[in-house]
Amino acid sequence: MRLNEVVYTDALPIEGYGPGFFRIDSKPVHGPVCVSLRGVEPWGGFEDSETLMQLIRDVDVIFVGTGSEIAHLPTGLRDQLEAAGLGVEVMNSPSACRTYNVLLSEGRRVALAVMPV
Repeated sequence: MRLNEVVYTDALPIEGYGPGFFRIDSKPVHGPVCVSLRGVEPWGGFEDSETLMQLIRDVDVIFVGTGSEIAHLPTGLRDQLEAAGLGVEVMNSPSACRTYNVLLSEGRRVALAVMPV
């Protein structure tokens, strides 16, 4: 088996998570967070479309982690993001973190908006 070191060149990966926090750049970040090429910033949850709309020029897909269980995005938020041309993939937070990390390592233009477990 051949192993290759994964290199993240443009944005920070999610290194881990636990109850109420995510580990990013070796530091715990508490509460909902948005991670993209712009950096790490607090995210106000499903009511905060403004943080996500600022990513229009930087990403093609936003992965939304809804916590420990998958849940539907509010229709208004999904419609607003899709009308702006952003792809939206909703899944539970652990799956969203893993998917984000894999696509980020491939150099894709992705972002993560995630609720803690």
